Amino acid sequence: MTRILHLSDTHFGTERKPVVEAVLDVARAIEPDLVVLSGDITQRARRGQFAAARKFVQRLSLPVLAVPGNHDIPLFNLFARVLDPYGNYRRALGAALEPVFETPGLLAIGVNTTRPRRRKDGEISDAQIGRVAQRLRQARPGQLRVVVAHHPVRAKEESDLANLLINRERALAAWAQAGLDLVLGGHIHLPYVLPASAATGPGGPWMAQAGTACSRRVRGRVPNSLNLIVHEAEQGGRRACRVERWDYSDAAHAFALVHTTRVGGEPPAPGAAA
Repeated sequence: MTRILHLSDTHFGTERKPVVEAVLDVARAIEPDLVVLSGDITQRARRGQFAAARKFVQRLSLPVLAVPGNHDIPLFNLFARVLDPYGNYRRALGAALEPVFETPGLLAIGVNTTRPRRRKDGEISDAQIGRVAQRLRQARPGQLRVVVAHHPVRAKEESDLANLLINRERALAAWAQAGLDLVLGGHIHLPYVLPASAATGPGGPWMAQAGTACSRRVRGRVPNSLNLIVHEAEQGGRRACRVERWDYSDAAHAFALVHTTRVGGEPPAPGAAA
């Protein structure tokens, strides 16, 4: 069994200290094989904010796969944005902007969908699409095949359509053919699980969006949240996993499981969730 703790949009610089501690408590209790940080790790890409993020990663004491979000590129420091947009990110979190993590049960591929020339929108190039597809085709039998990107590939709310990743349909078509199972993302602070593409439906790859893990920048009444992905096994010749959504309770000062969606394996019934 493989477990991935999916955190997004921590926005260090706006973090809630008790929630940060609660995230660490979940990580200690679960001991996942991998922690994913799907972008917007800081609020304004400042050195102090990245120092806080680095301290958080060190306290996790677990393997971490991180990709940048648009907030991880300087906004007001135009000199840094043009000449060294990922400098603070790399100093705090490592040189790789598109890391890969692999175990016998998991292949996780990071994709940098940020663009310094864009303030907010995400984009993926043909070169990135091809690189990820080639790596997916090299996956071993039994591995859950996951892509991590900051920007979402499908919206649940109509208001989020403008936030979707540019060139997403081309990417999803190529990755589906290469064996993709799941896309993990963030950016919009709204947790949900859907088939990654309306074209392929539940028989193709799925996507899991995470809310903001620990910042004050929650969306409406959606609390701080995180995802736990559990790769269960092969079912009917297809890789299967479950995506658990955990929400933070101010009353309990802790995260608790609130919803589970099963993806892969036998095709789930429309709207089915455990």
